Amino acid sequence: MSHVLLSNLRNLDVARAIGPLPQDLGPDVLHEWFGAGVSFLSSSERLTARYWQAVRELFSCITPHAGNGGALLNEGGIYHGCWLESTGTINAEILSRFLPSVSTSTFSAFAAHQRDDGLLPYKITAQGAAFNQIQLVSPLARSAFNHYRLNGTAGTWLAQMYQAMARYDGWISTYRNTQGTGAVEAFSTFDTGHDLSPRFWHAPDSPFKNDPSRLDPDNPLLPYIAPDLTANIACQRQYLGLIAAELGQDGGPWQQKCDASLKALFAQCYDADDGNFYDRDRHGRLVRVQSDVLLRVLACEVGDGAQFAAALDRYLLNTGKFFAKFPLTSIALDDPRFDPNVSRNSWAGPTNFLTLIRAPHAFEHHGRHVELSWIMQPILAALFAMDRFPQTLDPFTGEPGFTEAYSPSILCLLDFIERMSGILPRPDGTVWFTSLLPKPVHHRHETWETGYARTIDGSRFELINSSEGGEIHRDGHLLSRFPAGVRITLDRRGGLRAATGLTSRNVTAEILHDGQRHAIALEPNSTITWDDDEMSSSRGPGLVLPRHG
Repeated sequence: MSHVLLSNLRNLDVARAIGPLPQDLGPDVLHEWFGAGVSFLSSSERLTARYWQAVRELFSCITPHAGNGGALLNEGGIYHGCWLESTGTINAEILSRFLPSVSTSTFSAFAAHQRDDGLLPYKITAQGAAFNQIQLVSPLARSAFNHYRLNGTAGTWLAQMYQAMARYDGWISTYRNTQGTGAVEAFSTFDTGHDLSPRFWHAPDSPFKNDPSRLDPDNPLLPYIAPDLTANIACQRQYLGLIAAELGQDGGPWQQKCDASLKALFAQCYDADDGNFYDRDRHGRLVRVQSDVLLRVLACEVGDGAQFAAALDRYLLNTGKFFAKFPLTSIALDDPRFDPNVSRNSWAGPTNFLTLIRAPHAFEHHGRHVELSWIMQPILAALFAMDRFPQTLDPFTGEPGFTEAYSPSILCLLDFIERMSGILPRPDGTVWFTSLLPKPVHHRHETWETGYARTIDGSRFELINSSEGGEIHRDGHLLSRFPAGVRITLDRRGGLRAATGLTSRNVTAEILHDGQRHAIALEPNSTITWDDDEMSSSRGPGLVLPRHG
């Protein structure tokens, strides 16, 4: 099958596979996709069709001729606009690998609409910028910096974004630290985008009089010292320091601010006995709702490897907590307030696709690639079985939930395919080639072989995956052959840099690369690196197994 797949991949008419676009974007955006050379097919017609449906519907989430002069990514579904917590951060960061110009204009739109006092809009729609709440989750500074590093975006653009984000940090410090703890406070449900979450029962949806600087004086519980907001700002400050250094400035003051935020986070929101993070109300009491707040904090690069391993064991890979058949739930499964209703915008139980596209930052920061694959596999199987792209899915059945044509779930499919079976360019100048096949979750086993292509710096790379392993071709010639369950890391010219174990079994085999053979022995999550043909091994963090309660 593999040689047939390679031939079919090379002969694939991408324009025909995408089909007619739902709106006229003009030629530039479509030509940018063609320029990236991204292409996918599978031995399963269903998988191939769903991939290209995702690409087609992604274009429907892009608004032409935005106010800042470029195309703007929209949230999609019933959400007619671009939200800072998602579309303007993690969504645009993923999109950066496919349509970087759209990511640039999407990031830039928030800076362009910044208020004079430093507040960034929480969303941008056809009616203009909105400032009713802050609605923060993924750190803007990290998304923007990764986009800059990946695509070589102009330094002037980075400097403009830096100035806007630095001013925004000042606004947060001024208005969201009313108790002087050094942490960041939530004044409402919508400040964190946690609609219907029991975390915010008996708190208003919006800040007082829809003013993000004001707190309802009659609410008995608010403000909450919020762990996810505090972690966001800590990570923002860390990356503002990196950006400052990139721009030739001193990043040290930002790192000091980051350290202060982390100190406040653990002092105010961490329960060492539970190993979890909670809001603290105005009376000093912890709001003990176990939710995706934990993953939000970890995705902001908070904590060391031991803390992350403990969170995996106790919560994220625990079938009594968040590791449902289709993970990760928005509220712990054993919480009596857990509500799996997927028919509405809800963070009270359903698995949300925003959680899923935020997860890789947490897992990969600690080298937990195998454990991440246990989340990606069932989610991809669910996405392949659906006929639309919803905001939520049923954590027990994988059935699609609320809305459709939703950019986070569209990007989830594109991102997870690239992480498991595709070619993924990285901000550090390396490229991942991964040989994991998607698998069905329900009923009988099937083997779904895959083919993926990308153009990198003018060279055409192709990856063919079968049950035996992967083959990498560069400009029509075989470059590498490596076993299934392994990720090969190359530089952008195709030089071998690393091999990582991506499966729960040990892999003892051989890699053929550029005419040379390399014997490898990889444990789960372990890595072998090559530097000037010198090979060295790293055991990695080991493996945390799923647990049942």
